[in-house]
Amino acid sequence: MGGAHAVPHNARMPAIDLQQALFLLILAGALYLFISERLRVDVTAMLTLLALVLTGVLDAKQALSGFASEPAIIVAAVFVISGGLAATGLTERIGQGIGRAAGQRESRAIAVVMPTVAALSSFTHHVMVTAMMLPILSRFAQSRGLSVSRLLMPMSFAASLGTTLTLVSAPAFLLADNMIERSGEPGLGIFSITPIGLALVLIGVVYMLIARWLLPKHFGAMGDADYLRLDRYRTELLIVEGSRWSTKPLADLQKSLGDKFRLLGWMRDGKLRADLTPTSPLLSGDVLLVEASADALASLHADENLDLYAVSRFADHAGGEGDAQLVQALVAPGSEFIGHSIGELNFARRFHAVIVGLWRRDEYIAPRLADARLRESDLLVLWGRPSRFAELASHHGFLMLVPFAGEARRRVRAPIALAILAATVLAAGTEWLPAPLAFLFGAVAMVATRCVDIDQAYREIDVRIFVMIAGVIPLGIAMEQTGTAQLMADALLTVVAGWPVLGVLLVLFTLAGLLTQILSDAATTVLLGPIAIGVAQAIGLPATPFVVCTALGAVASFLTPIGHHGNLLILGPGQYRFNDFLRIGLPLTVLIALVSAWMARWLWLDGPLWPAVG
Repeated sequence: MGGAHAVPHNARMPAIDLQQALFLLILAGALYLFISERLRVDVTAMLTLLALVLTGVLDAKQALSGFASEPAIIVAAVFVISGGLAATGLTERIGQGIGRAAGQRESRAIAVVMPTVAALSSFTHHVMVTAMMLPILSRFAQSRGLSVSRLLMPMSFAASLGTTLTLVSAPAFLLADNMIERSGEPGLGIFSITPIGLALVLIGVVYMLIARWLLPKHFGAMGDADYLRLDRYRTELLIVEGSRWSTKPLADLQKSLGDKFRLLGWMRDGKLRADLTPTSPLLSGDVLLVEASADALASLHADENLDLYAVSRFADHAGGEGDAQLVQALVAPGSEFIGHSIGELNFARRFHAVIVGLWRRDEYIAPRLADARLRESDLLVLWGRPSRFAELASHHGFLMLVPFAGEARRRVRAPIALAILAATVLAAGTEWLPAPLAFLFGAVAMVATRCVDIDQAYREIDVRIFVMIAGVIPLGIAMEQTGTAQLMADALLTVVAGWPVLGVLLVLFTLAGLLTQILSDAATTVLLGPIAIGVAQAIGLPATPFVVCTALGAVASFLTPIGHHGNLLILGPGQYRFNDFLRIGLPLTVLIALVSAWMARWLWLDGPLWPAVG
């Protein structure tokens, strides 16, 4: 079927009417604003929506339909679910596991990192995965003497390719599904595109293993940037009465907290004990002297089985628990605190705040926090009630008082978060629930089970992407309703007249691959999707493979660093140049285009899976 059809020769371009002219003017303005980035993409989407209403191209109900659309709901829910996975430490733990499994060789690292990152991106946001893996891979490359630029580009490409594994991992596929359903054909299932995605990930891994020699060889300078990470806060940890860690070996606690937690000393009955080892059992009342990252320190404070030792001792002097929070204060030059130990200052009585942590750049700190003598530029982590911080904020001994940057990892709830993700995917994949409802329930479950708190859940939703999707869906509706989609489809038909279906699929992929370098994958799919449907209807074939190829071109085209936000994240750390992406990405994009078109024809047009031989 797929090979027997070709585009007819008699396609003609009709005249443009007033509604189409108005739409094309609005479209031109939207494209200009999207490309020039004079305004944020969400603002541009809203202005476009208003223009469509004011000119009468759409009515108010049609214009607002994007906010209640399935793509917008699923995208918002996926952001919350991703936030739950991050808040419970799952994504971080997976990233660390990848680093350990990657071994010592560059080829093994690529072979391990790419499939794992692709799998992570199939149900979470690929930019979040790229951002999570960036520091992990940078430290991994530095510790093993590998070129960071040989690892970051394969990782970023894999994150984008992972979005082709499921319907819900990229807005482009959700929008494509929406358009296919509006055209009167059955929509896509959550795993409808998975066969194509698996083939693309496999091709991507093999290609990067072969072509890695073409990648520039730059070595990162993470050691010079360590001061930006502030990952060595000194603090003291109390094993509280009745703690679930009581009688368990220290190794269990270390494993739970990950590699951003380092033991410096162990106190029992007020004395430092050198005889206790990771296999020794913890007891209620034990005090651990540790170094921890900001996130780990916040996690320790939030854990009901543990407590920051200073808080347990001086909470009453600081005004009790109440609405207490963590803040940071920088010791000013010439401060009266310089040279005094933390124990001597008696912060709890004087300022009604407790010093629970200390960060100092590459200088000695006494084993006990109370014995540490303050120096200029020391960064103190303070615990207290906001109403008590006014005096501290105005005190000349500090340069500034700012909120603590760490976010607690609710590691105890990691199994719950994993179960929620599995149940969500199962419900959507088996169609027991419609995909929007399944993912909405998953997001609500993450909040209800306290895997992520409600405020953080709202922060996780990228409002710009949500609003942009809600704003560009009416653009696609207007393109169809005014007949502009058919007009452009007819124009395309005059170019590809007599071409085989495979050639037309490749043309649609190529157009989307070029346009997505300057527009988002969602905007590209909305603009070209209706044209793909018009072409399919003119040929008399199902629209699904044509729209899917268009969406694939929008999400899996690696020609420039600006085509994907993940590539922009690695541009600086990898010390890449613009033409590095073109040199590596162009052959890969050509391979992806050929495989995408071939498999789309096989899946939906009964084309052959294997090329005929002889």
